[in-house]
Amino acid sequence: MKLKIYQIDAFAKNIFEGNPAAVCPLDAWIDDTTMQKIAAENNLAETAFFVKNSERFDLRWFTPTKEVNLCGHATLASAYVIFNYLDYNKEIIEFNSKSGVLKVSKNDALLTMDFPSEPPQVCQTPQAILDAFEIKPKEVLKCVDYIVVFADDVDITKLTPKLEELKKLDLRGVCITTVDEEYDFVSRFFAPNYGIDEDSVTGSAYTQLTPYWAKKLNKRHFSSKQLSKRGGEVSCKLQGDRVFISGEGICYMIGEINLTKVSNCAT
Repeated sequence: MKLKIYQIDAFAKNIFEGNPAAVCPLDAWIDDTTMQKIAAENNLAETAFFVKNSERFDLRWFTPTKEVNLCGHATLASAYVIFNYLDYNKEIIEFNSKSGVLKVSKNDALLTMDFPSEPPQVCQTPQAILDAFEIKPKEVLKCVDYIVVFADDVDITKLTPKLEELKKLDLRGVCITTVDEEYDFVSRFFAPNYGIDEDSVTGSAYTQLTPYWAKKLNKRHFSSKQLSKRGGEVSCKLQGDRVFISGEGICYMIGEINLTKVSNCAT
């Protein structure tokens, strides 16, 4: 069996920016073990698989070690592939996912994802977070991830968390954030328990960051940047119980996965 594979840099206008995701369109689902092995072999933060299902697409995401319930940048990457390579002529793509129906629309090069809002709740600061960063945060909240808010004068690019401490936590990852002079807010994201020491641009984190900053800054539309080495700019807007997350994408590579046995490849 051979599968088509695309590698898309999401939340990027140029290659080598944003967050790379692998995308594998399927005619029918293959077994979970094989999809997890493909994700591990790709060794990217996420590999997305989708299957056409009537008027929608069924979509799943895998890190190198686990399947996840929601991924923003790999959803954007999947939409990029459908809009640009699969002769899709509608204005909106609808995905069935473990997080419900997700919609992606296209306006020239800009892709906008319609995701559920996930407001984080204030929690007691876990000792592992204090030990990992060695700087006391201004506030800590939790939802899908821990949201760790630092004071305005903290340069979060200079923080080097102890990943072994973050592995002690019970949620998917840790998102650190603060306000910024150029952007409304900035962030970084760590998920070592999912095989991702630091994620380049974490679209799904903005389902939590957007309602948090909407309450703190008393506004609904934000310009943000994730301060990873590759970096990525994200536009996000809170509208009721939905968060609209926008960014561009660019194709880095198109290839083919060969799932024949190793012994056959040698003949």
